[in-house]
Amino acid sequence: MPLSSNEQTNTTAEALVSTLKGAFHTPPGFRPAHARGILLSGNFTPSSAAKSLSSAHHFNAPSTPVLVRFSNSTGLPQIPDNAADANPRGMATRFVLPDDSDGRRQHTDIVAHSTPFFPVRTGEQFLEMLQAIGASSGPDTPQPSPIQTFLAQNPSAAAFVAAPKPAPASFATEKFFGVNAIKLVAGDGGATFVRYRITPDAGEAHLSDDEAQAKDPAFLHNDIQTRIIDGPVSFTLSAQIADDADPTDDATVRWPEDRQIVPLGSIVLDAVVDDNDEKQRTTIFDPVPRVPGLEPSADPLLDMRASIYLISGRQRRAAGPHH
Repeated sequence: MPLSSNEQTNTTAEALVSTLKGAFHTPPGFRPAHARGILLSGNFTPSSAAKSLSSAHHFNAPSTPVLVRFSNSTGLPQIPDNAADANPRGMATRFVLPDDSDGRRQHTDIVAHSTPFFPVRTGEQFLEMLQAIGASSGPDTPQPSPIQTFLAQNPSAAAFVAAPKPAPASFATEKFFGVNAIKLVAGDGGATFVRYRITPDAGEAHLSDDEAQAKDPAFLHNDIQTRIIDGPVSFTLSAQIADDADPTDDATVRWPEDRQIVPLGSIVLDAVVDDNDEKQRTTIFDPVPRVPGLEPSADPLLDMRASIYLISGRQRRAAGPHH
């Protein structure tokens, strides 16, 4: 997983990592966003539709091992599961592919969160938004505040902030959305732009604010471990298919809900990963698909997110194990 070939992207990514860690006072060794999480393992079984849409290994093999990290928002490693700021939740899925011809480990990842909204189109705008938030917290903040001005000038950011983000009753009852468009490439070269959706087979269930506040601060992390002991937890991975008129380079624009949804397969989780904290610390997810049968769209956030995750991951690995 390389850094971006665009040095400005890497510079902005460095600034975003630093700004996020500063905002949350994130300790070394933790992610600057979605710091608190849990890593599970299982398998992915593709649908017949997946095989027709993409030649990627995991969409054609009988099954593929997966690692899934559920997480809370913010760079606070101890944020309570029932805190409002812990939403939206994250679900990062790694498909563990066969080693390449040189024996190097191969994988491809999906990084999703529990809202179909995203606030900005570029990393530069995201940095501007974070800076506006930071400049709006003091007693001498001008009115309207910098973040109020930013939201007024950026309707997509205002929509993201205003969108309901209720706490899930369980990680196993939450729905997750891929942020960026991805191109699926079939064996005959046919290309289809999609956005991933991951839906819980147990059904969606959320809590009111009062119900969430009555819960234990670790209720989501405890619940998913208990569920796994009782039996597997499963999700359906689907693709929302873009119409010719739908933008594939702008994460802030939602595609209409009447677009075709195609099931791509089943994610079944059946174990909590051993040495969980250490595996989380050293795992670097990559939102850019880098395997045959999958290609990135022209969405500028893909390259930016990949650099952010890599820079953060290198810092976590350099920090050493948690104490």
